[in-house]
Amino acid sequence: MKTRKFLAAAILALGFGFTSFAQKTVMVGGAAMYPNKNIIENAVNSKDHTTLVAAVKAADLVETLQGKGPFTVFAPTNAAFAKLPAGTVETLLKPENKKMLQTILTYHVVAGKLNASDIAKAIKDGKGKATFKTVSGGTLTAWMKGKDLYISDESGNKAKVTIADVNQSNGVIHVVDSVLLPKK
Repeated sequence: MKTRKFLAAAILALGFGFTSFAQKTVMVGGAAMYPNKNIIENAVNSKDHTTLVAAVKAADLVETLQGKGPFTVFAPTNAAFAKLPAGTVETLLKPENKKMLQTILTYHVVAGKLNASDIAKAIKDGKGKATFKTVSGGTLTAWMKGKDLYISDESGNKAKVTIADVNQSNGVIHVVDSVLLPKK
């Protein structure tokens, strides 16, 4: 009888233990984002990120973002790219502008995995603001407005995080509503 109770308790404890390891699958752009897939494997399925995926391909960054990481990516939606002046995206996608496109895209990437709670803690520790060095060498600034998380570029343009903590096998994606631009 004691053995059965012990086994039942052990199985119950294991069940609760495994649920803490389960990561939530988030829907982005009508597609499930699976935490066991990498940034590229998930992004290609989001109908809200077709422009970003095309840009990543044009910039030859697919292999990098499929790499081990970890990376934190602030991923602009198609609507975010549509806010740019007319013709900007088309111009950036041209082969002769590959270096500029790489700089803009890697400006949206921070080395390491920063979940929203990590960013919020950094904001609290920074007395209302936190800065993060991007892979391109620039700086992004994060702050909270009410319960909303915002990221701004070096020129003061801001992007709201509309979907946070989309966990990936090689990092995390935070969906943003604007394209952030490095200083020229």
